[in-house]
Amino acid sequence: MTFTVLTAEFAHETNTFNKNLTDYAAFMDRYGFFGKDAIRERGDANTELAGFLDCGRKFGWNIIHVLSASAQPAGCVTRDAFDRLAGPIVEAAKANKIDGILLSLHGAMVTEFDEDGEGQLLERLRAVVGPDMPIAITLDLHANVTPKMCALANIIVSYKTYPHIDMRAVAVLSGEIMQRAMKGEILPRTLRAHRPMLDEANGGRTDVGPMVARIEQAIAYEKEPGVLAVSINAGFGNADIKDVGPTVTVTYDAKAGNIERHQAFAESIAEDIWEKRFDVMNYYMPVEEAAAIAKAYRKVDGPLIVADYADNPGGGGYGDSTNLLKALLDAGIKDAAFGPMVDNETALFLHKQKVGDRVTVKLGGKTDPRFGGTPLEITGKLKLISDGAYTGDGPMVGGLRLSFGPSAVIEVEGIEILVVTEPAQMLDLQQFKAFGIDPAAKTVVGLKSMQHFRAAFEPIAGKVIVCDSGALCTTFYDRLPYQNVPRPIYPLDREMKR
Repeated sequence: MTFTVLTAEFAHETNTFNKNLTDYAAFMDRYGFFGKDAIRERGDANTELAGFLDCGRKFGWNIIHVLSASAQPAGCVTRDAFDRLAGPIVEAAKANKIDGILLSLHGAMVTEFDEDGEGQLLERLRAVVGPDMPIAITLDLHANVTPKMCALANIIVSYKTYPHIDMRAVAVLSGEIMQRAMKGEILPRTLRAHRPMLDEANGGRTDVGPMVARIEQAIAYEKEPGVLAVSINAGFGNADIKDVGPTVTVTYDAKAGNIERHQAFAESIAEDIWEKRFDVMNYYMPVEEAAAIAKAYRKVDGPLIVADYADNPGGGGYGDSTNLLKALLDAGIKDAAFGPMVDNETALFLHKQKVGDRVTVKLGGKTDPRFGGTPLEITGKLKLISDGAYTGDGPMVGGLRLSFGPSAVIEVEGIEILVVTEPAQMLDLQQFKAFGIDPAAKTVVGLKSMQHFRAAFEPIAGKVIVCDSGALCTTFYDRLPYQNVPRPIYPLDREMKR
């Protein structure tokens, strides 16, 4: 029997403290493709869509792919943007005779009108297809998985890696479960365990630390009878919503029973996350300390990588914090690269100048100087102007065509600074190399990212340190104006007892 499967990719990680709403144009600017265009752009890379297509070829499905759309993390998704992207997915479900739905989501979308964006989409789809059709969703490891999502999606499969490198594999697993569900072999359902925390102590990093053992336990439990998928979600603490925080989900076969056992397993992992809430591995140093380390650094095996965790555009940071760059300049750091500095005004100004000119600009700090520093007046040599396009070649975005928008490189006192229009975190070497900067050849590389940079930059690094510039993705959550999260909650209420 040939099954017809509806697929779509619709993702946003919403930082509710970011004052910039995420509109339809923000989705189109990062990537927004429909139908065959989406398949052409994303269908043969490390993407969920590629995994869905792998399953389609393997099982002989007729796939109806509606769209692939994602905006950079920022403020709440507007009603207009949500309706214009969720609408075609729902309409396609109405217009076609389908047997199942596969969706690539994020799990931390908040809209202007609903703090559970994924739950809202699933609710609209269930109103069309009814309660029995299999719906599978893939999620980012930083999902805030809500009870509503678990009730409306039969199958939930989240990434097991951070940096995220298993997108295609996760989609294949969700598709394989979907195939069995459509054939009637299994009746998948998903249960959830949760603890009152904003996120897992180490942001869910899976390269070192306690998540390594938890993921091993999850993979082992997936081999148990009746278990289809286990997902350990670190949560996304920059969302000021009711259902925030780390969760463990188990997608199981309801025909096989053992629900109490599966719930107990999920609770055991969730309890481990709670018990280890104080075990923070990273030291998020002040920018002055990071600059002092950079000053003393002597390159042997590779550059010193200084990651500004707090100004991560990949978590909804504005990307225009100046505190780290100022500290590096004040310390007299030479032979260095820094990027990206998200500053539309400066990037467009530099595009009106000539390469080789000496220019003076007020850089960064324009969005909300309370978070990460005020504009920095600098003078330097304009080395490059660009449309901002690059093609990734690393483990996360290899083969994908992406863009920073109109961009420029200005060299200031020995530091080459990449100035861009569109926010995006550093996670691929091409984000420097495409603009004439070879990060491996530098002594110091300052970049804006939390964890994803490690996939591409750790192999070239002599040493890696992380700092907190005081920007919007600060790890010091008590500096943020939470109003909607349930209290008490860790770490806002550090002495709480459950």
